[in-house]
Amino acid sequence: MYEELRLNIVKEEPPVYFTYKDRVFRMLFRDKRRLLELYNALNDTVYTNEEDLIVNTLENAIFIKMKNDISFVIDSSMCLYEHQSSYCPNMPLRGLLYFTDLYKKYMKDIDLSIKKRIMIPTPHYIVFYNGLERKEEEFAQKLSDSFEDDKEGCIELIVRTININYGHNKKLMEKCRPLADYAYFVDEVRKNLETMELREAVEKAVDICIEKDILKDFLLEQKAEVIAMSIYEYNEEYVKKTLFEDGYDLGKADGEASGEIRGKAKTIVMNIESVMRNFHVDIMKACEGLGITVEEYEKAKVSMK
Repeated sequence: MYEELRLNIVKEEPPVYFTYKDRVFRMLFRDKRRLLELYNALNDTVYTNEEDLIVNTLENAIFIKMKNDISFVIDSSMCLYEHQSSYCPNMPLRGLLYFTDLYKKYMKDIDLSIKKRIMIPTPHYIVFYNGLERKEEEFAQKLSDSFEDDKEGCIELIVRTININYGHNKKLMEKCRPLADYAYFVDEVRKNLETMELREAVEKAVDICIEKDILKDFLLEQKAEVIAMSIYEYNEEYVKKTLFEDGYDLGKADGEASGEIRGKAKTIVMNIESVMRNFHVDIMKACEGLGITVEEYEKAKVSMK
């Protein structure tokens, strides 16, 4: 899944290489200086030495067709930070699996049968959410909500989910400029999408942010990659919304499509073909990246007729 894809964003610029399905959020906060600033803002700490923060992200771990964003150890804490652009009720389960692998890696070959207690860093799981389904400033997701019965189990995992849409959690944003700037960038893309095509909306947002000194250094250094991944992210977001939030049934009415269904089918087809065109990948990789099957894509094309 981690094969590298070659992408030309601007004809005059050299080819850009990036790891499949990276995210702008991950790109921004894989910089330890920004990541430490985010940690300090969340915990009211004042760490200044980037070496206090040990990144331990499992690069070969994929859950729900997404790479995990960032995990790290600092002092006595093991932190997992994730970004979500749409609400997912399965984040606690995902965290359980991911933390299991993190602790296996952390303890390596330690003999768990020894009589001395083995101390481990305390887990902290935070999701930075900028979807449009939930409006709360912050909410908790619990693993126990997924238990098949209402009996109390022996395991619990709580995910702290923070709304990072522009205008939310202002105190946190004031403490962490990179996070505030990221929220502004996302909001700018969304506003542009009301009147522009996707590529134009993203490119315009990048230019506006650079002009206003918002993520300026990051955007100047990573401009082509940011544009590429933003296009990919928004294509993915819109396809998922069309498929799942709207309850779209591609096989509805024995293939007889109403105007509404034809419109939704067109959205799916346009997004899939946009990914193929922009990322120079075949139909199978484009569908896989957006979380649908080739069969669903083909049904959507038929529904357009």
